[in-house]
Amino acid sequence: MVARLLDSEPEEAYQYSRIALRLASRVAAVREAAGFASYMTQRYSEALTEFRAARRMTGRVDLWPVMADCERGLGRPERALAMAGEPEVKQLDKAGQVEMRLVAAGARSDMEQFDAAVVTLQSPELASNSVQPWTARLRYAYAEALIAAGRADEARDWFVKATEADTEGSTNAAERLAEIDGLEFVDALDPELAEEEAELAAEEPAKRKGGGVPDEREIFEDEEDVEEFYDEDDVEIDEDFDGVVPERAADAK
Repeated sequence: MVARLLDSEPEEAYQYSRIALRLASRVAAVREAAGFASYMTQRYSEALTEFRAARRMTGRVDLWPVMADCERGLGRPERALAMAGEPEVKQLDKAGQVEMRLVAAGARSDMEQFDAAVVTLQSPELASNSVQPWTARLRYAYAEALIAAGRADEARDWFVKATEADTEGSTNAAERLAEIDGLEFVDALDPELAEEEAELAAEEPAKRKGGGVPDEREIFEDEEDVEEFYDEDDVEIDEDFDGVVPERAADAK
């Protein structure tokens, strides 16, 4: 249940993780699941405790980057940077090392070392043209770091690259790119927008009726309407008119 609800209902997933901890706190998988549930609900102190417990039980290092990110969440970016330099990082697989680089760059940004954050993300993985599971997030983070460093022109190019790699929508690179280009997305299914359009549609007939210019298609129902609309001084009525337009009289005959 924690795994099922973690992305969509993190708070509910957290409640399930508390129950699991009461039932089986000595199971490493339970501690790890509880750690992620706490992490997703920004309970970073609890998350760090659970991740440390899971690591002690298993001896694995794959939780190292998320543990460092918990330090960031607790307002201790310098500790996250220190963890980025520990021997455990060399034991991580490629995905873990990229994740650690992202955390370290985030810590640099937390400390307002924006140029250093840009340098931290510059790596063979960033320069590679091959698309890996981490590619979109890495390019996106690099673009954001460039923005923070005042290099918006370069950032736009990297948002484009992030959008191309982000086939699953793991980032909002497309929205950030639109913001830079001055575009605005409108939700066509927005109830408020639909209500506004309905109000405008209802006002339009009233404007046509209440306007100062008469509608040429208006139908007068009696002679009084006709007399009110036409001025006898302006209109000459030919009482002998036989209904045939003069230039077409020959053809009519």
